[in-house]
Amino acid sequence: MAKRGGYPGGMPNNMNMNNLMKQAQKMQRQMEEAAKELETKEYTATAGGGAIEVTVSGQKKLTKVVLEEEIVDPDDIEMLQDLIIAAVNEALAKADEASAQAFSGLTGGLGGGLGGGLPF
Repeated sequence: MAKRGGYPGGMPNNMNMNNLMKQAQKMQRQMEEAAKELETKEYTATAGGGAIEVTVSGQKKLTKVVLEEEIVDPDDIEMLQDLIIAAVNEALAKADEASAQAFSGLTGGLGGGLGGGLPF
């Protein structure tokens, strides 16, 4: 009769559940600390050769918009709108990249599944 679930023959000798739980708790604390740190950071991007500068927080909220006077052309509002969108998207991408880098170091490149460095 075959055993159900788990490893054939039981858990490997070098793996004990207590150590696994301690590692998981440590990783959870590190992820929480990294998330708090990321929330305090700001990410800035420019568009239009620096005529537009935007800043977003680590919480992905737009916190600042700076426009050079020469970029404000009442006859070309669409260009101004496009430049603002481009700058905001770039700043958000910077925030996402910083977040991905911070967490990939903690999860060992775990990604979306349960592969990576985890033994199960």
